[in-house]
Amino acid sequence: MKPLKIGIAGVRGIVGETLTPELVIAFAQAFGTYQDSGKILICRDTRSSGPMVHAAVAAGLLATGCEVIDLGICPTPTMQLAVEHLNAAGGISITAGHNPAQWNALKFVRGDGLYLNTRQAEELLDIYHQAEFTKAKWNEIQPQVATRDAIADHIEVLKQAFDVEAIRARKLTVAVDCCNGACAVLSPRWLEELGCRVLAINDEIGSPFPHNPEPKRETMAQLRAVVKAGQADIGFAHDADGERVAIVTETGEALSEEMTLAIAAEIKLSQTPGVVVTHLSTSSMIEAIAARHNSSVVRTPVGQAYISEAM
Repeated sequence: MKPLKIGIAGVRGIVGETLTPELVIAFAQAFGTYQDSGKILICRDTRSSGPMVHAAVAAGLLATGCEVIDLGICPTPTMQLAVEHLNAAGGISITAGHNPAQWNALKFVRGDGLYLNTRQAEELLDIYHQAEFTKAKWNEIQPQVATRDAIADHIEVLKQAFDVEAIRARKLTVAVDCCNGACAVLSPRWLEELGCRVLAINDEIGSPFPHNPEPKRETMAQLRAVVKAGQADIGFAHDADGERVAIVTETGEALSEEMTLAIAAEIKLSQTPGVVVTHLSTSSMIEAIAARHNSSVVRTPVGQAYISEAM
């Protein structure tokens, strides 16, 4: 993997080598300029480099005259929901997701909570490369960075999407490996709200990742053991910022990430047939499931931005 990646998905690099404070500040200035010095939310995962990158992002945004609201450590999807809820111009999530601890990254979100599309990302990159940023005067710079906890709002959104009482009636036991990442502040709390007996592991946000944060079979040995020992009905494994999840069955079998989408598609299409949007590298299981439910599949290039636009 190259030590620095700049593209439509944001900027990602190894801290102390390619992801420098200067680079981070410049990208934050570019985003602040692109968003016309509006209200911008920021959040981060639990990497040790997070405070440094966070400070650089805040400095770059403030320098362009942005109003900055800090959500602290929280999942990227929490921040995406909060952008629209708080009527912000956009947001920056400081996280390298499933990448190892030495990496960090900036993910850019627009005003509707989605990632920048291809055209918007190219416009942001043009501003970055031209380095002609908005420069707020001394008396136009916001005197402080506001803080807000967005977790409670996220849980309220989830309550509207699930039959909470039906789940509570099941009295499920659920194991969850938060990887000492941002989901440690959301998932156990949400599962308890659902009335589950929660077996949470690696849920300390001040501790390093206990294993590679990519949720796949090789990293789920501990979760599998907890599921079997605790007689859990299911287990979930998160990455560092809550954008990836993998499943362990009640028998302790670790399913591949491909199975997560297949299971979700089967459940959803059995209720409401329609169109499934996924990217080119997803398993052909999706076509088989869609065909069984008289539904269709649209394939996009790899990347959340492409999927969101296609939807």
